[in-house]
Amino acid sequence: MKNYLKYALAIFLAVPFTDIHAQIKTGYVFGLNLSTMTLKTQGISSHPDMPAGIHFGGFFEIPLEGNFTLQPGLLFSAKGSNYKIDSVEFSISPIYVEVPVIAVYSFSLDAVKISLFAGPYFACGVGGYKIESGDELKKISYGSGENNDLKPFDIGLNFGAGVNIKGLLISAQYGIGLANVSPEKTVDSEMKNRVIGISISSLFAGQ
Repeated sequence: MKNYLKYALAIFLAVPFTDIHAQIKTGYVFGLNLSTMTLKTQGISSHPDMPAGIHFGGFFEIPLEGNFTLQPGLLFSAKGSNYKIDSVEFSISPIYVEVPVIAVYSFSLDAVKISLFAGPYFACGVGGYKIESGDELKKISYGSGENNDLKPFDIGLNFGAGVNIKGLLISAQYGIGLANVSPEKTVDSEMKNRVIGISISSLFAGQ
């Protein structure tokens, strides 16, 4: 898995130095996650808290027709949730490498530029921690089966809006995980990511 991440990062960093660099822009993003993981087990749904995390990384802006652009990216994103079931408190904080592919529609409004965007994301768990009541911090175990904490892969949809002020983009988005990341194989066990993200990003023209 580490080799795949190295290759992905190498490709991501190499693209700006190719011949298409003059046609695209490179962007960097940093922001806050307010995340939760919906939990359903044995037919009972829990309502977890929303801990704060961060996300950061980079993306490309590729021009399409009219006011549309395509923004593929590579992010590190800290998600998770805090639960209290009966008297047991449980916290889980997975870290994902996430690849969003966002379609963006932009238009000008007075002195600012407004963007509306939506698209899928693909994510792979690469780390994180969990803690139970009175227990020590432990690393998350990814895999299938009851001996693991989460399945390693997630897929979902992001959508949101942003305001571009003098080259600085401030945006808010909502991410809906579509995959059941619960490692248990019973049909009534379900965990799905939900993330509210607030980001600040900037773009740099290709050379």
